[in-house]
Amino acid sequence: MTANRSTHIRLNSHPEPGASTSRIPVSWGAPSARERGPIVGATTTPLDRNVIGAYGGAYSLYRALAVSARTMNPSARPDLTNTYPTTEIGPHPQWWTPGKIVSLDPWGHRAAQDFATDIAEGVDVRPTIAITRARLNLPEITAAMAARRLAADGRILHASGDISVTKVAVDSVWWLPGIAERFGTSESELRRTLFEQTGGMFTELVTRPDMKVFLPPIGSMTAYVIGEVADLANPKKRLAARVHDECNGSDVFGSDICTCRPYLIHGIEEAVLEAQRGGVGLIVYNRKEGRALGEVTKFLVYNARKRQEGGDSAATYFERTECVAGVQDARFQQLMPDILHWFGITKIDRLMSMSNMKYDAMVNSGIEIVERVPIPPELIPPDASVEMEAKKAAGYYAPDGAPGDNALKATIGRDLDKF
Repeated sequence: MTANRSTHIRLNSHPEPGASTSRIPVSWGAPSARERGPIVGATTTPLDRNVIGAYGGAYSLYRALAVSARTMNPSARPDLTNTYPTTEIGPHPQWWTPGKIVSLDPWGHRAAQDFATDIAEGVDVRPTIAITRARLNLPEITAAMAARRLAADGRILHASGDISVTKVAVDSVWWLPGIAERFGTSESELRRTLFEQTGGMFTELVTRPDMKVFLPPIGSMTAYVIGEVADLANPKKRLAARVHDECNGSDVFGSDICTCRPYLIHGIEEAVLEAQRGGVGLIVYNRKEGRALGEVTKFLVYNARKRQEGGDSAATYFERTECVAGVQDARFQQLMPDILHWFGITKIDRLMSMSNMKYDAMVNSGIEIVERVPIPPELIPPDASVEMEAKKAAGYYAPDGAPGDNALKATIGRDLDKF
């Protein structure tokens, strides 16, 4: 297929003469999709665009490559027939409560429905959230069934070891004023920093103050609901949850230098048990590889840790990361609770995480945490013992701070209690 090379794309670095706002305004936090207005990030209708960036996050660059290779028509639009969500979610009061959701579009899964008229009139509106149903099959779950920790019920967990889930994929949609408030900075300072630290990739950040929405080129998140999705918003239904940050080496390939996959599987197992007891389970998977520093940086840190004099140690675990990356942890969980608010969650009965950073972000956003559940010791790989001891000593992996060696705690660093 030969791409249509005739283009109507214009430089969007400044507003049209005499105009200070986009043709299609966005009223973030409005109580309905129509009042809020569509999020238009497509390049096929440039005059309608009301956001910085493009649909698809990091994958928008692959689309650009497809256009460059003349295998994709740049004017192509998706046919959204039969793509509607398999399960209705919301609306929930958090969707329009000021400050509750600033990093995703609450109405993003309903774009094809709520803005059908706009689409029919030629506005290229696309979903930023997709909801489907599927089954998961993990060898550890089959092993748990063999060990009689889990038993098939034919609804949640099947005899084959398959787990019935509702899957939700979410692309980031940032409301810049809200993002700035979360991080305790001004919108202008946030815009300038984003512009500079992306090498000037998005000029509109500094030239289009009328555009308040940004589609950042970062990885998405996926949520897996085990049980009834509507029960997530019902505080009378028990909820077991794990919010997990990506670790490709462990999650996918089983590397034993960390506890990531074991803790993830533990969370899934507990979520299944909760759903079987009449509650609901939730796993949120965020693409924040290597504490959001990336896998290249993570592997460099591995080398630095293991080659240092005296070998790998808890005392220098976080120090080596900061030496290589300039920061110990870049995940900054301030935006993480947004997906929980989108589901309407107000209470988590069992949180499979001992991360103070995650706990504080949830509680400070108004979500009640009843119990925090550590990873069982027998699930910790031998090579991950350094990681665990470093986190415990730093107060990262304990609700009441780390017991024991205060000298070690001081050695690791002054700011680690928030990581």
